[in-house]
Amino acid sequence: MAMDTLSQLSHLLAAGVTRAAPLLIAALGAITAERAGVLNLGVEGVMLLGAMTGFATTAATANPWLGLGSALLAGAALGLLYAVVVVSLQADQVVSGLALGFVGTGLSAVLGAPLAAAPQKIVELPQLSIPFLQQIPLLGRALFATSVIVYVAFILLLITKLLDASRWGLHITAVGENPSAADAMGVPVLRYRYACTIWGSGLAGLAGGGLSLAITPMWVDDLTAGQGWIAVGLVVVARWRAIPAAWIALLFGVLRRLPLELQGMSALLGNPKLGYLFEMLPYLGTIVVLVIRTRPGVGKYFAPPSALGIPYVRGMQK
Repeated sequence: MAMDTLSQLSHLLAAGVTRAAPLLIAALGAITAERAGVLNLGVEGVMLLGAMTGFATTAATANPWLGLGSALLAGAALGLLYAVVVVSLQADQVVSGLALGFVGTGLSAVLGAPLAAAPQKIVELPQLSIPFLQQIPLLGRALFATSVIVYVAFILLLITKLLDASRWGLHITAVGENPSAADAMGVPVLRYRYACTIWGSGLAGLAGGGLSLAITPMWVDDLTAGQGWIAVGLVVVARWRAIPAAWIALLFGVLRRLPLELQGMSALLGNPKLGYLFEMLPYLGTIVVLVIRTRPGVGKYFAPPSALGIPYVRGMQK
């Protein structure tokens, strides 16, 4: 019985880690962009376009790596467009971000219509197993015998942490907290905001590609099912920090997988209504945190970068 329970937990954790990977990748991109002062509420649409582009490229070339790269480029292209609008033209970032989401969603639906009308199988991203380490109880299957997209997420998490500790990371923080002071010190504010916006949107596209090439290897409209919005809320819950974002993404991934794991258990645990409850929890948890952050004395704990969402004009005070 104990071995069966351990096996079930190992399977749940492995599936949760895999499902958490695209969510973490999108959140890491949003963290970098927002720490530079650029709010992007269009992550959902960018993920959808990345998922469609990655699937279409893989279907045409039978190479999932090309598909993943094309998803990254599609997201970066939308990020460049968004940067022009909000950084150079100084448009409202809330309205523009929502518009970007609509653009990505619409493009993915129109361009992906032939793929949705004629479903087909593709070559998925490979699984990577590390000998000996994959046999570690509970963690081995989750960390050392999993999809390549999980390792991509780990690498991006490491890159984000290294960036935080670098001179570039300090400049990004300065640009997001006090762009006027950063500009006075010679930091190219607009250049950093462009780079971070494109990088963040590119990672959102990459996350979408991970969904359609590893998690759910297919293309249908609304494939992301709101995960882009979860990534946006996750950034706030994690307080714009990479490591907490990873843990919260893992929790959300396990909760999204849990209904499937419960189906084979008792009638009570396998009840579909209970499954809907677990599906709802990530969204409900995000809403609760967003409400709590408005309470007196709590707001400072979840305080965003000071210049987040504020266009920068040289000579303008924060």
